[in-house]
Amino acid sequence: MNSSGEVPFWRDQEEIVITGISGRFPRCENVQEFGDLLLAGEDLVTEDSLRWPPGVFDLPKRHGKLKDLKKFDAQYFGVTPKQANYLDPQVRKLLEVTLEAIIDAGLNPTELRGSRTGVFVGCSASETGGVLTQDPETVTGYTLTGCVRSMFSNRLSFTFDLRGPSFSVDTACSSSLCALQLAVDAIRQEQCDAAIVAGAHLTLTPTAALQFLRLGMLSDKGSCRSFDASGDGYCRTEAIAAILLQRQSAARRIYATVVHAKSNTDGYKEQGITFPSGERQAALLEEVYREAGVDPNTVTYVESHGTGTKVGDPQEANAICQVFCQNRNSALLIGSVKSNMGHAEPASGLCSIAKVLIAMERGFIPPNLHYNEPNPYIPGLTDGRLQVVTEKTPFQRGLVGINSFGFGGSNTHIILRPANHSERKPAPTTFMKIIPYSGRTAEAVNNIFDCVLAHPENAYLQQLLANQANLPAKDTPYRGY
Repeated sequence: MNSSGEVPFWRDQEEIVITGISGRFPRCENVQEFGDLLLAGEDLVTEDSLRWPPGVFDLPKRHGKLKDLKKFDAQYFGVTPKQANYLDPQVRKLLEVTLEAIIDAGLNPTELRGSRTGVFVGCSASETGGVLTQDPETVTGYTLTGCVRSMFSNRLSFTFDLRGPSFSVDTACSSSLCALQLAVDAIRQEQCDAAIVAGAHLTLTPTAALQFLRLGMLSDKGSCRSFDASGDGYCRTEAIAAILLQRQSAARRIYATVVHAKSNTDGYKEQGITFPSGERQAALLEEVYREAGVDPNTVTYVESHGTGTKVGDPQEANAICQVFCQNRNSALLIGSVKSNMGHAEPASGLCSIAKVLIAMERGFIPPNLHYNEPNPYIPGLTDGRLQVVTEKTPFQRGLVGINSFGFGGSNTHIILRPANHSERKPAPTTFMKIIPYSGRTAEAVNNIFDCVLAHPENAYLQQLLANQANLPAKDTPYRGY
């Protein structure tokens, strides 16, 4: 029920599900690699000169970075060479991961053209735009269409001909999870039939990072020590990710159901705008679960915001304990993907989504890193009500809560329920099959067939590929079977 005691209208609607996902993460070109390294307990944060010399301006020497940003198939996405040169790398990667998320959902991208599909992108800044406008002699209008934040979402709608709502969302660190909440609301209110939700963050200039250092947010150690007594701030990182939301009846594959999503804001605080409010976070959690008709005690895992800051971690963890641990028979498992990869700021919410979907798909929760001694200001960790996942842990296939908070006070929480894969498995067959596919290169086609050969019994995979066999010849000229 909502605050007025009424059952929300959407409780009687068809469920909204996550059907496709794609992303780029530090040291990882895709979600598969991301899952492999998370479950292996790898630290994805590195010290190198890929962006700038380590230690410049006394910045922390470690931060998370994506691989080569220079590669972009402008022709495929219909981007002219001149516009491509002024296109923010975040937008380039958003185009790639959006296409991949659509294909991952088992859809041919042409099926969505002209559809009432919304686009909601969490993003905070374009460092590229500032660099490209420093010299008045070289300024062009292409920087506007390539770098302003409205184009992060509008470019996706334009390229894929998606005609639902299209806007960029900036609530700082909670941007991409807030974008997901807005997308869910838009589908429930019939503003669109499906939605692309994406998040983007790149750290390209040291002077931008210097602002965070001088605000006292960054860890000298260059790591997010989530919930640990030694937590001294967070480590910045890069990520670009996208998911596709559809109603269940339209889905060809399902990763998880979005049970509910909601946001609120801290409002005025005597300590200042950047000080998190555990009271308002707890209020949001109570509202989300009351409206969804879900007992918080049935949640088996909470993927927390958990940046590793001295103030933020206690505020969040104590709010979680207040709402989830009143009548619980065992410790609530919590974790934060930021301990593994750093804090992707506006894209961090989708990184949390990716980690949770990996746990649901593979059956194990990845371990938190850098947790050795519980933060003494979080009583739930010392009295056993909360337990940080520090080992590869079996996932109990229950409900999962996901937190995300912006440094300006914007809070979002999502409830996910894992898919029941047994309900959607195609009937097994014994006859021979021909599986056609097409790609941009011969290597791409062969990679798909290698995947099929590695999973010869996976009729579900074969069915998804069959739905995409007729990709446009001008975009995917290489064909095979």
